[in-house]
Amino acid sequence: MTTAPPGYRVAAATGLHRGDRAYQQDQVGILPHPRVAGCLLGVVADGMGGKSGGRKAADQVLLTAQQLFERYTPNRDDPVEALKQLVLESHLMIKLTAITAEEEPHSTLAAFLVHPWRACDVIHAGDSRVYHFRGAEMASCTKDHSFVQRLVDEGQISEEEANTHPQSNLLTGCLGTHQDPPLAVSRIERLEVGDSLLACSDGLWHYFTPRELGAIVHTLPPREASEMLVGKARHRARGGGDNLSLALVRIEPLG
Repeated sequence: MTTAPPGYRVAAATGLHRGDRAYQQDQVGILPHPRVAGCLLGVVADGMGGKSGGRKAADQVLLTAQQLFERYTPNRDDPVEALKQLVLESHLMIKLTAITAEEEPHSTLAAFLVHPWRACDVIHAGDSRVYHFRGAEMASCTKDHSFVQRLVDEGQISEEEANTHPQSNLLTGCLGTHQDPPLAVSRIERLEVGDSLLACSDGLWHYFTPRELGAIVHTLPPREASEMLVGKARHRARGGGDNLSLALVRIEPLG
């Protein structure tokens, strides 16, 4: 829990589970700003590239986020540039890690930066997502950097068909590859009391409709909502689930 300016508070929770995989390659964190109340950074990284390679990549994302956020000053620094720096520095560190490793570590990234004045900036690379819910209704969601999303955009398949497409795990952009990562930034001008932010890996969102996600994050406190989402995803995976991770924040009234 972190204190925010008068009128509201920020309730937060994370969830992390290796699913039915033999190892955990995801990393997740919700970082309250060390000096400014009401400012926080939520980060999800879904690592790829062999048992240790994927975890090393996700570790680099979270470590970079911690280091950059420690230096970030909300009233002075540009939040969009800070998020772009998170993507680019994480990308560079993962590529440096690959030089000394047999694996080819890659990672997705989904992050949201909540400001003391209640605006929020979002960045992502790959198919980890950031959802913004107003009450139980989805207000916005990031668009995956993936092959199936491209097919959806071109009208070749539907959103429902994308979930079961045999190439649904093929990404067109992420961190650690030879090409530069995407720098997809968006802004929520003002978070209202009752709003929720959910960053999560595809191991979680794959098993839910936006309506289901919205109902759960709106109805339950963040910790209980996180536990329910992880539990339902595990049940619906039926023994074939990927690593799953989430960072959930809700704006709540004081008192």
